Amino acid sequence: SALITGGSRGLGLQMAHALGEAGARIMLSSRKAGDLEQAAAELQSAGIDARWSAADCAKEEDTRRLADETLERMGAIDILVNNAGATWGAPAEEHPVTAWDKVMNLNVRSYFFLSQLIAKASMIPRRSGSIINTASIAGLAGGAGPHAYSAAKAAVANLTRAVAAELSAHRIRV
Repeated sequence: SALITGGSRGLGLQMAHALGEAGARIMLSSRKAGDLEQAAAELQSAGIDARWSAADCAKEEDTRRLADETLERMGAIDILVNNAGATWGAPAEEHPVTAWDKVMNLNVRSYFFLSQLIAKASMIPRRSGSIINTASIAGLAGGAGPHAYSAAKAAVANLTRAVAAELSAHRIRV
């Protein structure tokens, strides 16, 4: 079973297709229920066992609810794909702190928090699992304001290394 954040379109939906075609049951999540419903229907029409739950992973209470709901509906989680992300376009000298926090909360904090919740509840007890954190910086050439996004993705890369070192003792790949 796989939980994929940012799974209603783009890279997240592509990963859902690939994991589903390999036999995984899929739980998609993003903020917009309509997009999720359409993505799950697309997966189901391809013969993939897919369901969805709308959540804003930048919010701690939504992230906790998503983890609880996924575990309740699907049982043990084998694969967690942290793929939700946001960016904000503004020159550095005008970039609002609230926008910086929005990008960091979704692109970094939520990855750590959801990984922690799923690892503790499902992967560590079974001594098995995989956590995939997307950290692509594609599309950042040119334009104002990629600094928060770039910083967030660099943080994800280093967070991934640190968490991988710790969770490897529990046979969890990150």
